[in-house]
Amino acid sequence: MNVYYLSSMSPRPRTVSDEQIILATQRVMSQLGPIKLTLAAVAKEAGLSAATLVQRFGSKRGLMRALWASALGGVDDCFEAQRSSHTSALDALLDAALMMPRGTHSPDEMANSLAFLHIDLTDPEFYPHMLVLSERTEAGYRALLDEALRRGELVKCNTAQLARAVSAIAGGSLISWGVFRTGTAERWVRADLEMLLAPYRRKKQKRRA
Repeated sequence: MNVYYLSSMSPRPRTVSDEQIILATQRVMSQLGPIKLTLAAVAKEAGLSAATLVQRFGSKRGLMRALWASALGGVDDCFEAQRSSHTSALDALLDAALMMPRGTHSPDEMANSLAFLHIDLTDPEFYPHMLVLSERTEAGYRALLDEALRRGELVKCNTAQLARAVSAIAGGSLISWGVFRTGTAERWVRADLEMLLAPYRRKKQKRRA
C-alpha cells in the first residue's frame, strides 16, 4: 500500500520540523560526507525513523536536494543578518566569508565538504544549484563592498573583481588550512582575507590638534 496514502488517512502533527531535519543532515554530512551519509544516520541524529524521512523526502537524493534548497534560500538572509549586526560593511563582509571556516573544526570535515563539492560539479542535477549559490554569494560580497566604497571604507576599486577574489580566497584558503593545519580554520582564512583587503582599505586621517 502507498505510504503517502497511509499518511493522508491518519495525519499526525510533526514533532520534528523539516528545518530541524535539514540541520541534522548538515551535521551528519560534516561527520560522514555525502557518500557514507544514510537516511538511518540522519534519522538517528534527528530523533526520527528512517521511514519518516522516506515519507517526507522520498530518498537520500531527495533529502540532499532539500538540503540544497535550504542553502539557496538562506544566502540572502545570511548576508542581511551579517549586515544588520555590524556597523562596518567590511566587518560584515569578513564575517559572511568566514561562516564556512567557522563551522569547520577538522580536516576531515573539510574533506567531506570537498566530497559534496565533487558531486555538485559532476552531477547535472546538483550543478545548477551550486552555480546559483555561488552567484548569490558573490553578489552578496559585492553589495557589501559597494556599500563600503560609498561609506568611505575602501579606496576606489573594481568591486566586482574584488568580490570574486574574496570568494576565491575564502574557499582556497580553507583548503590550504586543511593541508597545513595551523591554528583554527577561521583564524587561518581571516588572515588571508585581511591581507587581500588591506591595500583597499582607506586609511583613517588623523584629526588635527
